[in-house]
Amino acid sequence: MLDAPNPLDTPLNGLKKAEWLQRYSEVTAETGFFQPLGNRHVAGFVDEKPILLVTFETLAGIQSLSEEAQPMGWDFARALGWSHLSVVSDGDTWFRAPEIYGFFDRLIDDGFFEEFDRVIFYGAGPCGYAAAAYSVAAPGAQVVAVQPQATLDPRVTEWDPRFTEMRRTSFTDRFGYAPDMMDAAQQGYIIYDPYEEYDAMHAALFTRRNVTKLRMPNMGSVLQSDLMSMEILFPIIEAIGEGRFNEQVFASLLRARRDYPRYLRGLIARMDTAERPWLAAMICQNVIGRMKAPRIQRRLDALKVAAREGKIRIPGVTADPAAVAAASQEPAKDGE
Repeated sequence: MLDAPNPLDTPLNGLKKAEWLQRYSEVTAETGFFQPLGNRHVAGFVDEKPILLVTFETLAGIQSLSEEAQPMGWDFARALGWSHLSVVSDGDTWFRAPEIYGFFDRLIDDGFFEEFDRVIFYGAGPCGYAAAAYSVAAPGAQVVAVQPQATLDPRVTEWDPRFTEMRRTSFTDRFGYAPDMMDAAQQGYIIYDPYEEYDAMHAALFTRRNVTKLRMPNMGSVLQSDLMSMEILFPIIEAIGEGRFNEQVFASLLRARRDYPRYLRGLIARMDTAERPWLAAMICQNVIGRMKAPRIQRRLDALKVAAREGKIRIPGVTADPAAVAAASQEPAKDGE
């Protein structure tokens, strides 16, 4: 007898918003439950047990990050047999809505989170804020927040000029200040690039006894996409679910950036901005020695030309007196 098809294999790509929501509601209603939460939010539950992954995602993010346009937790449900609760927003709302407060209140009253051996909250950016803020609903949970905002209350974060359209939204009522909401978590992880000024300032507000800040220097402002492209986001969350994650595991996984072209190009660009051609050339040579990287090869070639003309100094290249003389000649003026 053939096994029944898994509803989580249902592709959701290529659908308009209304069609996507309809298909999503059908799958989650079949596997757990579906719950509309006002005009801009929905929740869907996939019941598998014994570990629950709670993700906060945007509809646009799901459609751009998943080839099948599926919530990220469905991969964990299929591969690992985890349960998954996805809370999805239409746009960046930071999930500040009374309907969501009421939804989590009902889950608390029903003892929903107590049915699982381990609960993990995950989100990135505005969704990372929500993962941290709503984790208070499940004391003892694990929290993974990528580039989260602590709050957008201008009295606290007036130094952040981004997201000005949210200035009128209350971040002082229920589930408001995300760092405080993490106090009941067993362990929280804040992933950020310390060179991204505002992300680093928000990360500093999460300093708590039970929060570990995981740095991804020189990675930039789209860390969730980078983690997925390097194929390390799934292993991070899996290790947390299995109780074997720590800073050393993260550092080991992050070594994947050594073969990640976007990171390597960004690191070289940072050396260029800092006017450190020697280091830029060393990075280029290291990369070229390990992998094919045409763009980085062209950058190294340009650095070598500049070194031969005496404009910069880089390892292994001696200035050519003739090239230096030619480069130093001023172009003839008109009439000469």
